[in-house]
Amino acid sequence: MQGLLSRRQALALVTALSASLASFGALIGNAHAQTAAPANPAELRIGFQKYGTLTVLKAKGDLEKRLAPLGITVKWTEFPAGPQLLEGLNVGSIDFGTVGEAPPIFAQAAGADLVYVANQPPAPTAEALVVPKDSPIRTLADLKGKKIALNKGSNVHYLLVKLLEKQGLKYSDIQVVYLPPADARAAFERGAVDAWVIWDPFLAAAERQLGARVVADGQGVVANHQFYLAARTYADKHPQVIQAIVDELAKLDRWSQANTGAVAALLAPQIGLDVSTTELAATRFSYGIQLITPAIAAEQQKIADAFHALKLIPKPIRIADALPKTVRTAAK
Repeated sequence: MQGLLSRRQALALVTALSASLASFGALIGNAHAQTAAPANPAELRIGFQKYGTLTVLKAKGDLEKRLAPLGITVKWTEFPAGPQLLEGLNVGSIDFGTVGEAPPIFAQAAGADLVYVANQPPAPTAEALVVPKDSPIRTLADLKGKKIALNKGSNVHYLLVKLLEKQGLKYSDIQVVYLPPADARAAFERGAVDAWVIWDPFLAAAERQLGARVVADGQGVVANHQFYLAARTYADKHPQVIQAIVDELAKLDRWSQANTGAVAALLAPQIGLDVSTTELAATRFSYGIQLITPAIAAEQQKIADAFHALKLIPKPIRIADALPKTVRTAAK
């Protein structure tokens, strides 16, 4: 078929990539990853949001160039937030995506068959609880009885839990209003809610465009990791594609860390914000992708346990069940 490699070409490419494939093939635990080339998918479907290095990768087009010799095209689908993205992964509309700390926990509790692939280092200042510039709310103690908007199941959900805990407030001491980012901003602007817990670049836009005031961010409270996840069936069948994504993100991180202005220039048209606002968000990104480890998995387990204690998820879950095989073994 036109666009596909010949058998000889494919064999040459697989041989050239063997060292890289072996590392992720062993990580996932696919018994055939190192002995036979998996069938190439015609299309890699990636879910992304308006933040993070995955969106920069989309803008640069480096992944498409990497996968083109394998006859693989890339389809990008934007989601408003992590929970919606992982719902897409759960129903089979995407193969890979990036979210914050909380969405994988809610998705796993709902039965999604996903696998943690990698994560970015902590980015605690990239999410915060904000109030209107003229709000009487000055401290976390002032939140008692107030209406607070957030996207249910997103990274900021855990931030709010920990901020309340830090202040000695109960989750029941506030009124939580579950809204996706666009609706939450509208409610925030018209005064229908007293505060908003949100992440970049929506956070940067609220600060620059609305004059929103940060009451508290994640510093000293949460890590705010960005996670890369895949549908387990896809990761098992196509470890070479997952490895290619990780490789390209690692290269991109090295470039991005030294070129924040260029990152902002690339991202701004992608996310519909001016370059100055986008650069504020980009300075709060974290760079340096890492494969998932038992230590990071243990942090995720604490979040899962906290959500279950608050009855925010219907049952206890084991993060280990959503880890690559070798990480599950190391975590025992």
